[in-house]
Amino acid sequence: MEILGLTGSIGMGKSTAAGMFRYLGVPVYDADANAHRLTTPSGPAFGDIAARFPDVIVDGKIDRQLLGAQVFGHPAALKDLEGILHPLIRAARNDFIRHCQRNGFPLVVLDIPLLFETDGQKQCDHVAVVSAPAFIQKQRVMKRPGMTPQKFAEILKKQTPDWEKRRKADFIIPTGLGRAVTFRAIQSIIHQLTHRK
Repeated sequence: MEILGLTGSIGMGKSTAAGMFRYLGVPVYDADANAHRLTTPSGPAFGDIAARFPDVIVDGKIDRQLLGAQVFGHPAALKDLEGILHPLIRAARNDFIRHCQRNGFPLVVLDIPLLFETDGQKQCDHVAVVSAPAFIQKQRVMKRPGMTPQKFAEILKKQTPDWEKRRKADFIIPTGLGRAVTFRAIQSIIHQLTHRK
């Protein structure tokens, strides 16, 4: 079974690309969705987060905006949060891979936003990076609720630059030329990885 890491900077169209892989029958592990599941009131990370960050619990749930404010620009707090989440995320990812291997899938995708930043590429056989021109990226990101130019700049600072991701990638998925171009690129990747000798 081939493991393809899928990554890309904020606003590059990674969610769209992941949806296309799913549509074409490839199982996709979504790191962000899993992190959300872990932090719901019934999730395994909830108790530890509530104990470490009691001020972020509102009406029995984690207020993501408040949690973001507590860890954004506070390295020690961010490290504590990552210490709670990362082992649980790793375990869920490994369970997903084992499940797909048992079911005989020839290819799986690990959709991980900070793949290079967390050394996640070491668990992958190949890496695909979604990429679009910077002006398109900025247009997409600035449409998000609560986004400001300053916040966007801070997020970019924490991410490996797009040019470096593209340099490290085995495949580049263009997302600035229309969905048809993106779709064809993904079809080509699937064909190459599932028809290997």
